[in-house]
Amino acid sequence: MKKTNIFKGIVATSMLVLFSGSCDSYTEDVITELSTNREFSPTTVKAIVRNQTSVELSWDVKETIDHYVVEVSADDPNFTTILKTLEVTGKELPVTLALEGETLYSIRVKAISGVGLQESKWSVITATTLSEQLFLPIQNTDIASKQATLRWTAGSNVTKIVVTPGEITHVITDEEKAAGVAIVTGLSPETNYQADLFNGNKRRGATTFSTGVDIGDGILIENAEELKAALETITSGAKLFLMPGDYQMLNNDGSLKTEIALSGTITISSVPGKERPVLHCKISANAGTNNISLLNLVLDGSGIENASVITVSSSTAANFGDFLISGCSVHDYTRSILGATAAGNSTIASFTVENSEVTNVNTNNGAEFINVRNAYITSLVLKNSTFNKCSNSRDFIRMDAVAAITGKTSNVLIDSCTFNLPDILVTNRFMYVRFANNICAVRNTLFSNTLAFYSSNQTGTTVPTFSNNNYFNSPTFQDSTLASNKVDAAGTSLNPGFTNASAGDFTISNQTLIDNRVGDPRWIK
Repeated sequence: MKKTNIFKGIVATSMLVLFSGSCDSYTEDVITELSTNREFSPTTVKAIVRNQTSVELSWDVKETIDHYVVEVSADDPNFTTILKTLEVTGKELPVTLALEGETLYSIRVKAISGVGLQESKWSVITATTLSEQLFLPIQNTDIASKQATLRWTAGSNVTKIVVTPGEITHVITDEEKAAGVAIVTGLSPETNYQADLFNGNKRRGATTFSTGVDIGDGILIENAEELKAALETITSGAKLFLMPGDYQMLNNDGSLKTEIALSGTITISSVPGKERPVLHCKISANAGTNNISLLNLVLDGSGIENASVITVSSSTAANFGDFLISGCSVHDYTRSILGATAAGNSTIASFTVENSEVTNVNTNNGAEFINVRNAYITSLVLKNSTFNKCSNSRDFIRMDAVAAITGKTSNVLIDSCTFNLPDILVTNRFMYVRFANNICAVRNTLFSNTLAFYSSNQTGTTVPTFSNNNYFNSPTFQDSTLASNKVDAAGTSLNPGFTNASAGDFTISNQTLIDNRVGDPRWIK
């Protein structure tokens, strides 16, 4: 018992000493700074890839830091070989590094004290650059049927161009390197190609193009009289190649011939590799028409009354093929780019507008821009194109249900386009698709200055699949208070910073939209 009491006394005394010590510690000053002889490593370090191959660096700045040291290594996380070293002050942030494409870069940053402390330890981050793009935009006259003129930033370190399919290799000469231009031969007509630009084994650019049709298979047209004569005698499968010039055909009485009536399959194209001819006409596709291809033309509807670019006409149900407008400038048509209001419940395999600029089309408030009321379109595609000041006070896409056609699905794809539609009203729908079964998708597309919405008060239009779209000054697209509106909740509303929208120059300057590749690629530079 005595031992037990002694032990209890020792414990009690020890606890008293501990509590006394703890109370005394509260009388000391509160620590407001961590005493150290070294600067802290930079925090919140960010590395953002800009313009494919540049990396923008930023981090939190401290007033006590004189400057920062940045070191960069390529495909080397251990920094065995330092590719680039630079000194940066806080006021110079963010700083952008010009690097090469398709490379994993390790980047480290340390702080150099301005108050006599030791330099900090490194903060490390990585960034993977995207494919470099030294190729310049392809011009209208660059692509022929069997060769392509390709251009890149003059004086760049490049050694060869490889074109696929076919693995056609063009070794770049010193003269071509300095000029930034080379002609690749040995291509096949009407073929989709990809060209890759290399410096040794390092890819420095990539572009795609399609060669023109072989003029050897077609009819060369040099003036309006020859065009009129050819249209009167051609048979299905004809290919007309128009030399540069202004094509205004005349009727026998001397009046302006403004309509071309077609049947069968026909291609009307510029001569590949030459300037686009200007064609003043509207086109009627009658029963028996299969495919119509309008390639690399200027289609001018000025002065033609109530003119749609293409009108589908049939008194009974007929099967039409593929309608294609590619590489064209289309302007000043008062009605639709495609009209099918008297088509007799016909079927159209596809309607595609690609790599084109469309301006002032559907301006007299008489129809929708795409106006399909008693026909069925299997596939509608608008891709890599710009639509400016189109569809005055009317819906943009209208595809009505056709009771006589069942068990089919209409597919609508809008990809990488720029829409500037200031004349569409708040009551107008951009996508008014009422065909019983429809699948719609809108991606990589830039809308500006419009009050249009996707499809309010129309439950027949399915909710489109949205991806990577921007709506500048176009709030109704994202207005969830409108009944049945198909809202793109993930879309952004950034100002694209157009170079000169009033003059039709929609080159964007907003870095986020450039990085995300939003809009018609011709305006992303």
